[in-house]
Amino acid sequence: MRTHEAEQLVALERDGWEALTRGEARDFYDDVLAREAVMVFPFGVMERDDAIDGMAESRRWQDYRLDDLTVHDLGAGIAVVSYRVHAERDDEAPFDAMLASTYVRSRGGWRMMLHQQSP
Repeated sequence: MRTHEAEQLVALERDGWEALTRGEARDFYDDVLAREAVMVFPFGVMERDDAIDGMAESRRWQDYRLDDLTVHDLGAGIAVVSYRVHAERDDEAPFDAMLASTYVRSRGGWRMMLHQQSP
């Protein structure tokens, strides 16, 4: 995998968190999630449209930090971005988790196929 591609994938993860802080999750994830995408959250598994609805309707994150970002090239246009997150919302306990997003390269760019969060 070329450095530029790895940088694109890291930027997608950061852009997703920015969308979640600005209340723009629906537009961002509608564009980035593949049609067959699955999101695995600590509370359950959601398919694409339900996950987008949930993110769009949830409270915005006030602050976040991404650490230990690593891009794993799986070949054949598939890559995984793994990292740690520390995120905060007003009046809630901080959210600390290990995350992994699996991307597939398509004609329109990188599309997220699977996302997992593990506390």
